[in-house]
Amino acid sequence: MAYRRRRGLQISFNAPVVLWFSLMCILALFINYLSKGAANRVLFSVYRSSPFNPLTYLRLFFHVLGHADMDHLLGNVMMVLVIGPLLEEKYGSLNIIIMIVATALVTGIANIIFFPHAILGASGVVFAMILLASFTRTADNTIPLTFILVAVVYIGGQVMDAVAVQDNVSNLTHILGGAVGAVLGYVMNASY
Repeated sequence: MAYRRRRGLQISFNAPVVLWFSLMCILALFINYLSKGAANRVLFSVYRSSPFNPLTYLRLFFHVLGHADMDHLLGNVMMVLVIGPLLEEKYGSLNIIIMIVATALVTGIANIIFFPHAILGASGVVFAMILLASFTRTADNTIPLTFILVAVVYIGGQVMDAVAVQDNVSNLTHILGGAVGAVLGYVMNASY
């Protein structure tokens, strides 16, 4: 009679892109604290700067890693850690990388064009994930009602806040992040 040894509880690295993205956000905040805010100004925020400065192009992508403080970081990273693994399991790691990079680029370029001040943070990525998560496998040429409701609630709320609330939140980043998630959700579900 053979006895099988029971294996103990193991931790799995279930969503590598989401986990690495979250760790990079934490590391960026730590580096910013050590540099007394210089890292966010130089690398982890996006703003109008010379097209001849190579850091201008890095900031187009790296601004999604930077956060103003621990509360800002936790608000974004917690949402990424809740929604991201489900999306990475459904769409694959490469598609999540594409979504993060596309969101960073679109929101970075929009901020440079439309606003004189710097932005930073992963909230555009969070909104992209929220809209992407609202897509389910659907029949061809259909849009899920859940997607429509999520878009109205989240994006509509951001439009209302942009008009009515004067704060340091980049509502355009949220709206554009949601748009990237919506477009990619439609495209990725059409290919599955």
